[in-house]
Amino acid sequence: MPGLRVVLFTGKGGVGKSTVAAGTAALAAARGHRTLILSTDAAHSLADAYGAPVPGAEPTRIAENLYVQQVDAQQRFERSWADIQRYLLSVLDAAGMDPVAAEEMTVIPGAEEVLALLELRLQARSGRWDVIVVDCAPTGETLRLLALPEALGWYIERLLPIQRRLVKALRPVLNRAAGVPMPGDSVFEAITRLHSELDEVRELLSGPEASVRLVLTPETVVLAEARRAYTSLSLFGYRVDGVVANRIFPDQPGDGWRDGWVAAQREVLTEVGESFDGLPVWRSEYLPAEPVGEQALADLAARLYGDDDALAAPVGAGPFRVSTSSDGGAVLRLALPFVTRAEVDLARNGDELVLTVGSHRRLLTLPAGLARLRVAGAGVVDGELRVRFREPEPDLEPARAGGRR
Repeated sequence: MPGLRVVLFTGKGGVGKSTVAAGTAALAAARGHRTLILSTDAAHSLADAYGAPVPGAEPTRIAENLYVQQVDAQQRFERSWADIQRYLLSVLDAAGMDPVAAEEMTVIPGAEEVLALLELRLQARSGRWDVIVVDCAPTGETLRLLALPEALGWYIERLLPIQRRLVKALRPVLNRAAGVPMPGDSVFEAITRLHSELDEVRELLSGPEASVRLVLTPETVVLAEARRAYTSLSLFGYRVDGVVANRIFPDQPGDGWRDGWVAAQREVLTEVGESFDGLPVWRSEYLPAEPVGEQALADLAARLYGDDDALAAPVGAGPFRVSTSSDGGAVLRLALPFVTRAEVDLARNGDELVLTVGSHRRLLTLPAGLARLRVAGAGVVDGELRVRFREPEPDLEPARAGGRR
């Protein structure tokens, strides 16, 4: 298998995503691929799934070709956040805050997941692996995490240079007037470095060899969350290459309670097939015992994927693409499954499109070829946002698009 294959697993908490991720990694290793499974979930459970100790923060070999890594967030935190934290602590100290409370205040929410992504970057660059499987946090945390590199990039590129110039000019005055230390170059450089590293992670995870798999159980509430996750992942340019329907009751005669569950799950599974039409839906039945250990997990994955290649890279152009139109303009296309026209808000702000879908907003920096054009219209067709661009009108400022489309 050429190159590095990266597969991320996410889903609502409790659907068995860690078990499916661990099984996929075990199957990849059993088929001869140098495989690393890495957890970005603060509640690490991979050691329990494999029934093997995973000491320390480095990849641990638990079987032929199979390594597990449960990231030491504190160690990674000190490496990537130390300069920024030292400055924040000096500010809080000048304000008279208790040192213990200040230490707690300077630990960013979600730091474990963010730093695990930085570890993923290092492992991907190492050349040691054919396959990296990522056991992500539950859906909501994963979506916020994958949106972070782009959001931080907007801040770094537009606001940080302004703040850096202001701080340099005002530092002597503010130091004397308020007694609060101003950030030095090392702080700004640390923030810029953090952004650069996260941006590399985004390029890796939105590239052609990476994809996300949604794990769900056949329940109405779980399916609804999986549909929303599919929309949001597409909004931010991440490919979903399949869905795992987990913990399905075997269709065998039983008591009334189990028969009721079988019937209810059958209805939801029909909806799953309709909702994710065009994507493979792999099914895994409830087992009589919990699969623990590398061999049991590999067997589970072998049954799950059947004759399909569990590591096949996604095909096609991905959720985001640009094509030329016959009149010399262009069309930007972004897959937004399950979204209607009324749910999308679109605005033009200079070289950016501001896309809002539900509670998620994406600031999409336009390629140079589109930035010089005006927006001529937009709409949602067959689960895809299409924005039409045309040459600017003579002697007029480039048009701005706003409001609902």
